[in-house]
Amino acid sequence: MTNWLPDLSRGSGPVYLRLADSIESAISSGALPAGSKLPPQRNLAYDIGVTIGTIGRAYALVHERGLVAGEVGRGTYVLNRSESPPGEQIDPLTISLGGTRLQDAPADKIRFDTTAAPDLGQGKIIAGILAEIGEQHLSEISSYSRSFPKNWFEAGRRWLARSGWTPEAENIVPTLGAHAAAISVISAVSAPGDKIVFENLSYTQVSRSARLLGRRTVTVDFDDQGVLPDDFERLCQQQHPKLAFLMPTVHNPTVTIMPYERRAAIAAIARKHGVWLIEDDLYGGMAADDTPLIASLASDRTFLVSGLSKSVAAGVRGGWVACPPHFAQRIRVTHRMITGGLPFILAETCARLVESGTAHEIRKQSVEELSRRVRIAREQLRGFEFESHLHAPFLWLKLPEPWMSGTFKNAAFRDGVLVDDEDEFKAARGDKSYHRVRVGFSSPKTGQELISGLMILRRLLENGGSAYDGEI
Repeated sequence: MTNWLPDLSRGSGPVYLRLADSIESAISSGALPAGSKLPPQRNLAYDIGVTIGTIGRAYALVHERGLVAGEVGRGTYVLNRSESPPGEQIDPLTISLGGTRLQDAPADKIRFDTTAAPDLGQGKIIAGILAEIGEQHLSEISSYSRSFPKNWFEAGRRWLARSGWTPEAENIVPTLGAHAAAISVISAVSAPGDKIVFENLSYTQVSRSARLLGRRTVTVDFDDQGVLPDDFERLCQQQHPKLAFLMPTVHNPTVTIMPYERRAAIAAIARKHGVWLIEDDLYGGMAADDTPLIASLASDRTFLVSGLSKSVAAGVRGGWVACPPHFAQRIRVTHRMITGGLPFILAETCARLVESGTAHEIRKQSVEELSRRVRIAREQLRGFEFESHLHAPFLWLKLPEPWMSGTFKNAAFRDGVLVDDEDEFKAARGDKSYHRVRVGFSSPKTGQELISGLMILRRLLENGGSAYDGEI
């Protein structure tokens, strides 16, 4: 094993990128010759004073560049470049926006890194609806959607209604999923350079997309009841954000449900400082929680976003946003400009799923299936610390010493399981480490696959990293 240490004083940008560039420079200069072993990730993290996740991202990047290879049980070694094919080149922007997940998940791994609705056979139902639409609307599905039928708005009104509150149909905008809804709102009510508030841990597909649009990310602290009102007030006073993206009900990844008093406080602070709110309620309809929506407390400045991906079917790309009064047209135009337009066949399929009651029935069955899986996961991981919700498709697992999040993710990958490390959910750089991973369990096709994956994770937790040497 080499005793090489990188020089990170040169260059600019994220530490992991400078580390990857330093490794590549050392390989080119001969300081790291072919066949030499890179330092174990844990050791290097300690030596240069960064997190294991930073080292993992750097090692993954030089692996993508075709410079190194990981050998199970042995470590990460420099390849002989004259004998190895060039690796796929990925630019730094792609890396910074892509998160920590693999772009193409290997087919031979158990996927605990997704929370899409479980496969309950709903594909056949959707295929039947698609066939009906094909027979009844031949001209509509062969052209652009220039007018939106009333049933698209009524379906959104029904799907978003919860906890005794129902939005007005005139304030509904059908979208290509909840993600497209959130990005449309951000684009419509903010400008490049504006600051958007995200929780320290959040659904970072939205925060990364916001940065791509030129918005700046600021993060707010939270505890086991959600966003801290005092910290949100501080941000509003000092940073003057334009908008905040929040997940009050079954927060992803912490599973937190924000209590009423805190929702009311957040709504009051947002109104006081003129901050718009996006309330992501994707898991809310599954949770059987009757806490009032923030949208019901501050309908004048809250955009309520939800869709079908987590409880019905992710592939139909169905979503809606309930807007404050007089904002629907702006969001609808912005959505069209960003996405290119809403396909008739998808929007009509989603509307029929909801209006017929089929979507609600599938969601009920999904919740029942997920509850069964949650009980299995709680049993298989008994004795370890985690947060879970009986109706949520994931849990937030605390790693025992000496595991760190990125190291555990790499070890799980080596043993055949994909999980999400905590860096996947960090909306911005920060010093805080949670030493957790998110384990999603909606993807396994069988109960045996679910149990097998959980058993692999349990063995890793029990081994405490003793058999893992930090290879990619």
